[in-house]
Amino acid sequence: MRSMTRYVDEDLHGAEFRECDLTGARLIGVVMQDAVIDGLITNLVVNGVEVTEYVEAELDRRHPVRVLIRSEDPADLREASRQLHAAWTATIERIRRTPGIERRSVNDEWSAMQTMRHLVFVHDSWFRRCCLGSTELFTPMGIGTTVEPYRGAHGLDLSLDPELDEVVSVRDAQAAELEAWLDEVTAVQLAAPAPVPDDDVWPPYARGRSVRQCLGTVLNETFEHHGFCIRDLDLIEAQDAE
Repeated sequence: MRSMTRYVDEDLHGAEFRECDLTGARLIGVVMQDAVIDGLITNLVVNGVEVTEYVEAELDRRHPVRVLIRSEDPADLREASRQLHAAWTATIERIRRTPGIERRSVNDEWSAMQTMRHLVFVHDSWFRRCCLGSTELFTPMGIGTTVEPYRGAHGLDLSLDPELDEVVSVRDAQAAELEAWLDEVTAVQLAAPAPVPDDDVWPPYARGRSVRQCLGTVLNETFEHHGFCIRDLDLIEAQDAE
């Protein structure tokens, strides 16, 4: 296969694959100790055992909100949104106890501040635009995709450097907007085609999806990025304690 790169008898100790598509990758006869795999993973076979279901079940056990996020019941989705907002509220209080930590990053990941600004963009794009059909400009402080021409488009201002309180205020307002909508939405409305405006604004690939699918992106992004944020705060605090 011309598209496949083969590594034979190579030393990849400490190698990092970031934002790579490894679909169909085969690791044969490898030594893999203390490795970390983080991403969208399905049908993963380790030494002849398909482990994806084990991993997913363990993640559900650790984070029951994941089960709510996958539900089709509006009541479950409302509860998921409220739990996610409560989790982020607790993390923001943790951040406030160490002023400045919100702007620190590790391993080339986003800082907590950048992560929250990205969720501002996720709400504007995947909820307001895709679930509500809004054509309004995005909140300027949002951090969106790096894909051109969408990177700084539709109202985003890449020069902004907001303070923590500014970002938290916007996120609180967005959470309240989402929860108020979830209080009224029905299963029929969730199953309907997403009212994505017919223009060239992110996300272009949302057309053809249901409202429920677009809402799922909002909830999943909120959950996953909270996990990333907690992971990195733990690392920063561990480094500071050494």
